Amino acid sequence: MSVGTLPDPAAAWVLAPLIAGQPTYRMGRWIGQRFQYPRPTTAPKITRTVPDRPAAVMLHGTDGSVATLCLDLDTSKALKGVVDSDAALLRTLLGDAGVVFVEDFSPSGGRHLYVPLQERLSHSEARELVEALGRVATSLDPSPHQNLTDGCIRVPGSAHKSGGHQTLITPLSQAYDVLRRRNTPATVAALRVVLAPELRRNRIEKDRQAKAAASPRPQLTRMPLPGAGSESPLRRTARTGLYDTARYASASEARMAVLNHLAACGWTLAQVTGELTGQFPGLAALYGSKQGRLLPKEWANAQAFTSSTPGEKQAPAQGRGKDAFINDTSLTQPTGGAIKPSPASIHQLVNDLENVLYAVLDHRIQTHGREGLSLRLLLRGLLGYMRTNNTNLVDVGCRTLAVALGKHHATIARLLPRLAAASDGILIKVMDARHKAADVYLIELPEQYQQLARELTWRKGKIHAIRPVFRALSDPAALVYEAIERGRHSPTTAEIIRTTGLSRSAVDIALANMEALAMIYRVSRAWSVTGSTNLSALAVRLGVMDEYQAHVARNRRERAAWHAYLDRFANSRVPESDLYDAERDEHWVPPDELIQWAA
Repeated sequence: MSVGTLPDPAAAWVLAPLIAGQPTYRMGRWIGQRFQYPRPTTAPKITRTVPDRPAAVMLHGTDGSVATLCLDLDTSKALKGVVDSDAALLRTLLGDAGVVFVEDFSPSGGRHLYVPLQERLSHSEARELVEALGRVATSLDPSPHQNLTDGCIRVPGSAHKSGGHQTLITPLSQAYDVLRRRNTPATVAALRVVLAPELRRNRIEKDRQAKAAASPRPQLTRMPLPGAGSESPLRRTARTGLYDTARYASASEARMAVLNHLAACGWTLAQVTGELTGQFPGLAALYGSKQGRLLPKEWANAQAFTSSTPGEKQAPAQGRGKDAFINDTSLTQPTGGAIKPSPASIHQLVNDLENVLYAVLDHRIQTHGREGLSLRLLLRGLLGYMRTNNTNLVDVGCRTLAVALGKHHATIARLLPRLAAASDGILIKVMDARHKAADVYLIELPEQYQQLARELTWRKGKIHAIRPVFRALSDPAALVYEAIERGRHSPTTAEIIRTTGLSRSAVDIALANMEALAMIYRVSRAWSVTGSTNLSALAVRLGVMDEYQAHVARNRRERAAWHAYLDRFANSRVPESDLYDAERDEHWVPPDELIQWAA
């Protein structure tokens, strides 16, 4: 709509009674340093006359129900560029669910989206939906729907505290038609399906908070809870574009702080650019129209800054030699002795071991009870490590394996010897851990299984330990998904139960949860994987990546502390990469790591 066709405030105010939860409004005024809408003794009724001061209609009826979902995209929560991108994202999301809505904007740059409902929702149902949408849109302020008694919002035509009025974007005739026809319960149900990951994430977090509040005694937690604790300043800046003006004098310094952090975490320019329209809308807003010109130059400066210690001469870059460390706890590659297996022979060995795993070991390890579930997934992780690194010598530390399985490293240290004993000669310990090096295990195909492995047909697809999304769905769900994904045909529920060895109830729960998240679908009685569902993106929507990255950050700190302790006795200086840095506390895992074996 062009500026000349925007309706005047008096015409747009006609929509106020169709948006409001009750036919009253509140007048706004400054109270101290804040502009508020205090509760009046007698609330004025909504009429055709536009109030001469800022006015906000009530969202909830006298019974607490809601007639219209009001999505408030506020510039106090993020920069205007983030608000605009969030509005575009919400338009797409609502359109995918078939939801009709009305949109306006304010002189401050904020936006409101109004979703009218044919059947009123209770306060808790409306709040649940708005909070789920808030997971999608960074700048969305859910507080109007969180406040049952005082939740209110300015509607089209209402005056603004800084001057001007709330301006309707949707054509007036179309807006009036949308607010008269409204969204059916079936449309609201479709919106719930689209928001299934966010709804599940919010419910899990509220349940955890309720349990924590009900048990006042301090308890040791195995893993940091998703969303627990305050958000790191740099992550908030990249997400919202807002920064601490006492620490950064300008947007340029704030941008460089974020870029330095990402460069230190191993990101590439292509990865950063790809996330400007994803998880970094605030960083994109800080650049504005200068992004194309400034980003490559500032990224080069960030790489130069993080590649050497300040005050020291930068050492010339050197390639990785054959004796380079694979990770913080790995041994060097041997320089002589037995001939190193070729990548082709390693891949063939992994394929043969997978046949033995599915045909024999899975059923044998099932006798170990609940621990057997973790043993099966640990063996899958080790086979994935073999294929990725083209070696049958596993010298990876327990903390790295713990990230791959979403468990505590002490659990992995307990499971590894038990897996070696239960593997019937497949996993053999050949060297004990020493100094910074981890235990070394050899994976081979015993003679008694060689004929069986070659008689069976290799399975399609890759083998995984626990992909991040299954941290939120449980270990049984990972095995059920694998049975569908790698099955020779689309299996039925009964076939999945026989293949996985899980109980009927565990399989039914896993299938129901994954079907609700559009990970799988059923045709007749057979289950298939939904190819269009990206498991990494789904993990982000479920909030699992917060836990995953917190786990990685914790491992980095613990390794740094251990290496610093060892280096005291070697009289050597601790490398800069091992030092604890408050700016790098929350390690940001580059996107490519999500598809590696450890994910």
